[in-house]
Amino acid sequence: MIQFRKVLCCLVLAALSLGTACATLDSQKPPRSEADEVVIDEGDPWHGFNRAMFKFNDRFDDWIMAPVARGYRRVTPTPLRRGVGNFFRNLFEPTTIVNGLLQGKILRAMSDTGRFLINSTVGVFGLFDVATKVGVERNVEDFGQTLAVWGVRTGPYLVLPFLGPSNVRDAFGLLPYWYYTDPRLAVDSLGTRAVLIGLDVIDQRVQLLGATKLLDMQLDPYVFSRESYRQKRTDLIYDGSPPLELPPF
Repeated sequence: MIQFRKVLCCLVLAALSLGTACATLDSQKPPRSEADEVVIDEGDPWHGFNRAMFKFNDRFDDWIMAPVARGYRRVTPTPLRRGVGNFFRNLFEPTTIVNGLLQGKILRAMSDTGRFLINSTVGVFGLFDVATKVGVERNVEDFGQTLAVWGVRTGPYLVLPFLGPSNVRDAFGLLPYWYYTDPRLAVDSLGTRAVLIGLDVIDQRVQLLGATKLLDMQLDPYVFSRESYRQKRTDLIYDGSPPLELPPF
């Protein structure tokens, strides 16, 4: 388990190091002529590395993840798929509760705790989302959001290998999650842990199959993916009510 967590951490840290190296190389290049000038987003200084990683992830998805997700959707009945998704969402509720408390959202954390208890008992280990049916809505809180609430700046946009869109703050927010609150990595059996992670990843990919078509329709899928990620994270950090002026990167 410890070795697997180290591998995950190394992936994040390696991506951060590569991004820094790419930024350094970009700064050493001769200035562009007016004809070659392009508009670069100030929050995306590592765009060269990020575009290359985006392309790598896209190819990996086209060749492996998307076909597996489509096959899983085709052979798995909808009620069973829904139950699997409910199970994993319930499994991560403790992470939401911890981060809610760290952000000072006491009432929301209490609601999330009630939701977890209802779905873990009446909902049969989370297979059935009973809490939503009785009016206890699901919230999403993670360590990246907690760092934002604590005043940590976003940092440059960063595309992580296999994991996709992120930024420096959210990437570092993955480390305490992997080390302390990811329930999948707490399982002692390597085989069971691999099955849980694999099934969770496939389930998440199935839920995004519709978004793939939307992404493919864009003139620049990379920019669309980047801006969608930023908007989603901003919405989560400010609980759906972002200020008119956002803090700098």
